[in-house]
Amino acid sequence: MSTDLTAVEAAAVKLVTRAIKDEVSGKFQSSLVCYQEAIELFMTVMNGCKEETKKKNYKTRICEYMDRAEQVKATVSKLTSEGNYHDEIRIDEGSTHNSYSSIFNAYLDDTLTHVEVEDAYIRSFHQVCNFVRFCEVLVLKCPRFKRIQLTTTEAPDPGQEQKSHLRVITGHLQRRGITLTVTYAEHLHDREIRFSTGWIVKIGRGLDYFKRVEKLDLGYFDQELRPCHATTVNVFHKSHTKRN
Repeated sequence: MSTDLTAVEAAAVKLVTRAIKDEVSGKFQSSLVCYQEAIELFMTVMNGCKEETKKKNYKTRICEYMDRAEQVKATVSKLTSEGNYHDEIRIDEGSTHNSYSSIFNAYLDDTLTHVEVEDAYIRSFHQVCNFVRFCEVLVLKCPRFKRIQLTTTEAPDPGQEQKSHLRVITGHLQRRGITLTVTYAEHLHDREIRFSTGWIVKIGRGLDYFKRVEKLDLGYFDQELRPCHATTVNVFHKSHTKRN
């Protein structure tokens, strides 16, 4: 097997390990995504393998993981229909590998069309940049994404240029066929993101959970490498909130 395929297989094994860990701990949606990504990687390895015996072994493993993925999918469907789905993600102080892509990936797919964001602190420049990065993840992960509603509070200092920055973002999104609507609320305390697919994500610190890093330091551009403030992410499905 080539070096490239060996690396792909190693990545697949890591994903399966995480999938099983998440499944056991009740993080079913994250587990499902990991199984699906691992299956794709194992398919790549199997198709590139020359030895029939190894191909057969890969096929067996793929079938096993597909079965487990289907079981997890059935569990997620059952919990959401009963209004019992709840996932909690704890982000530890100073921890890394908590990018928006990592946190939200399990809840984004090609059926998502619009998003509602309530976050009181999309005001200073770095907070507006966080919002842009969140939009970038939506554009990359959700091909049918067409509309986003942001509700935030107005910056007390006009020098922060909050409104002009958000108007610029609105223009950039429009060029991609995406509508951004911004509403300024005088009193806003909840920090909540609602997806059209029914998922509701509540983050204690909102989108602003990354620590400041020096320019040109690792993590300045890549969120996966940026240390975080401690916070908790709670994920529900709208059927859960209706039930409660």
